[in-house]
Amino acid sequence: MSSTDQRPTGPPAEPAAPELLTLAGEFPAASRDQWRDLVAGVLRKAGRDELPEPVEDALARTVATGVTVAPLYTAEDAGDLPALAGVPGLPPFVRGSRAGAAGVTAAGGADLDVPAGWDVRQRHADPDVARTREAIAADLENGVSSLWLVVGDGAVPADALGEVLADVLLDLAPVTLQGGVPAAEAFLALVEGRTDLAPGGCLGLDPLGVQAATGEPQDLTGLADLARRAPAGWRTVVVDGTVFADAGGSVVEELGCAVAAAVAYLRALTDGGLDVADAFGQLEFRLSASADQFTTIAALRAARRLWDRVGEASGVPAEARAMRQHAVTSNVMVTRHDPWVNMLRTTVACFAAGVGGADVVTVQPFDAALGLPDAFARRIARNTQSLLVEEAHLARVLDPAGGSWYVESLTESLAQAAWSWFTEVERAGGLAAALSSGLVADRIGAAWAERQERVAHRTDAITGVTEFPNPTEVLPSRRPAAEALPPAPGGLPRVRAAQAFEQLRDRVESVDARPRVHLATIGPVARHTARATFAANLFGAGGLAAPTGDGVDGLAGTTVACICGTDRDYADSAAPLAAELRAAGATQVWLAGPPSLGVDGVDGYVHAGCDALEVLTTVLADLLPDHQNGHFGGPDQEVSA
Repeated sequence: MSSTDQRPTGPPAEPAAPELLTLAGEFPAASRDQWRDLVAGVLRKAGRDELPEPVEDALARTVATGVTVAPLYTAEDAGDLPALAGVPGLPPFVRGSRAGAAGVTAAGGADLDVPAGWDVRQRHADPDVARTREAIAADLENGVSSLWLVVGDGAVPADALGEVLADVLLDLAPVTLQGGVPAAEAFLALVEGRTDLAPGGCLGLDPLGVQAATGEPQDLTGLADLARRAPAGWRTVVVDGTVFADAGGSVVEELGCAVAAAVAYLRALTDGGLDVADAFGQLEFRLSASADQFTTIAALRAARRLWDRVGEASGVPAEARAMRQHAVTSNVMVTRHDPWVNMLRTTVACFAAGVGGADVVTVQPFDAALGLPDAFARRIARNTQSLLVEEAHLARVLDPAGGSWYVESLTESLAQAAWSWFTEVERAGGLAAALSSGLVADRIGAAWAERQERVAHRTDAITGVTEFPNPTEVLPSRRPAAEALPPAPGGLPRVRAAQAFEQLRDRVESVDARPRVHLATIGPVARHTARATFAANLFGAGGLAAPTGDGVDGLAGTTVACICGTDRDYADSAAPLAAELRAAGATQVWLAGPPSLGVDGVDGYVHAGCDALEVLTTVLADLLPDHQNGHFGGPDQEVSA
């Protein structure tokens, strides 16, 4: 070392404090009126001459009965809502029923010692005992923490429960049953005398859910007796809101009916001698989680607020009023065609369930609409949850959506709308009476009709079915699955958003030669590509091939054509081309563009926002004249198109 080398001899100097960073501090504050002016300008450029007041109403979207969401939320929209939501683990439980990432509340207020995150629950309904036993073992060895067994006709045999659960350590893995009193009795007989069962299980009784599905009144008087016989730390009743969601109800109908069912169960349990706080601890709620992630998040938060209000009105101590939530990915959103997209839908729904604070989550396998899932589908379903919990660390943050002006406002809107519907059901005599009178069916039917209208116009897009279909796909084959609560003439239906389009497509794919629509293009490729692509996508949603050809070239082999070009091309060429197509044998001529073009000689227009389902039904009435009514049977044949 040279004599000139200098080395520090003391501790390093502390760094200077950074200057205060004000985000967007150099920019002037923007007002809502400025935003409105900019939005109005964009909408007018898009052809919207008449705009509502305020302009954001033009971009509002319906997410549930009586509930719409706006395109912009600020602090003035939320007001005091974040403060009213409270804190996790305390009433009104909007921000979660737990104060920490570990532990859920059992009946009586005991804390269940479970790993951080939610309970990963897998559903099993395969009547093949050996297969079910093997599937359960694979689940429990690879991340699943509890089981959901569907017991009864076409599902797991009640007399085979012992064999199915032979390899399950029931002191570690809770079980939830679905199958009514016979399933509960079979399980209680199996575990009679045992005191080491893992807490968190449920006997799964839901007589009002059975009435909703079958239309047959049910007896609630035996619930209290079974509650007394339930293992320690177990619940007796599942309040299954998914029955109402699967019938086509929005989250408002689902939450309102679920709370009404729960109140009926509270009455039955307390009439049977249980204390109201103990009765509260006997209920677990099963609610649907859809790919509309923010609505799902807000719905789960709103559900806890609703149930806390019932508990408050019933005199239940605050510490016992938390709702036990089991979120299940929606049956309504899944598709049979392009079923692999269901993996993405269920991932979004699972994410929303976790963010929304569900205690238990079940991800339905992507092939659930096709039949019994295979091992790969079950693996993807459980790994979806494992990834979100273990790799994405989603469960480490309690109520991450809390404080969002949008989520808080939506939570409040859903809670108010669901409470209004619940009180209407109560005024009608309770859920059982409202089911018998048809009040529930009529309300859900109206909600489903609105949803169908949005799907038909492709306002609610379904990827792989109404948008970006793959007409040449080969669907996987699955063994048929029996429905846990099959539809009955007097009960609520079971629907899927994609069913009407899939029924059209099933009919198209049942014939040897795929019907097609001739896309008669005008002008060079650069000018007609956009509308030709749009038209091909729309006709493909019905399973129809849609090859392009210059003018009448390529019309041979079909009687339906659609003219595709630009507005300028249409002015001079569309009407003459329509006449040429008619002369060449076309019985239907459509035009890709808005009706305002007013072209002579065309039968209709295909454009953004048109009734795509009506267009496809009309086209198929010509191409497949034996099925003009649009009801083509298939796996959803019990529900009309």
